[in-house]
Amino acid sequence: MDNVVANIPLPRGRVLNGEASTRNKILDAAEALFARRGYSGVGMREVADAVGIGKSSLFHHFTSKVQLHAAVAGRILDIFDRRLTAALEIPGDAVARFDHWLETLIDTLVEYPTSARLLLRSLFEDDELTGTSEEERHVDATLHHLVATLAELLQRGMAAGAFRKASIPHTLQSLIGLTVYHFASGEFGDELIGKSVFSPEAVKRRKQEVRDFLHLGLVSGAAVRPRPVK
Repeated sequence: MDNVVANIPLPRGRVLNGEASTRNKILDAAEALFARRGYSGVGMREVADAVGIGKSSLFHHFTSKVQLHAAVAGRILDIFDRRLTAALEIPGDAVARFDHWLETLIDTLVEYPTSARLLLRSLFEDDELTGTSEEERHVDATLHHLVATLAELLQRGMAAGAFRKASIPHTLQSLIGLTVYHFASGEFGDELIGKSVFSPEAVKRRKQEVRDFLHLGLVSGAAVRPRPVK
């Protein structure tokens, strides 16, 4: 599995007051490791070694792996939530706001290249997570807010006739596949595209492809291409 994601760039360091804090160094290292091998595949000793601190120092900041994983997921989800919420506040009709939301999502996935695989893993690799800690509750609340704000836009767009009547849950699932999966696909995706999915050319093309695909399938009044005759 490591071979599939070996070419995903490491996360950019977050700085605080001009100097990366120990906490942020821990989160950066843990984000890269969790993205590559998932929750169960990473040990706290490995995270401490990656940061260059003792295990006791790591436990000073995070008392358990559950807390650390939730802090990693919560940090990146906060970034997405802040940016995508702001993206929906632009003036314009539902289609214009949806297009801006979509472009903002892709730009953020590219800026934080480990986020796609981390988020995708977090959706289904939670068997060992209790969901009861404060950090985990924050992750759940942020994720639900992200989904709810987009669902509201889709619902209003459908009511106004801007979007065709469609299943909002299925549309949300499709959006995750078209965007998050694409940037989590690693070497497999690179081989399909013929270059890194994070390259400027591939990112520009991805935006166009996703926008065209969704406009044909979602935007009301869009032309439907005839199926080829076999």
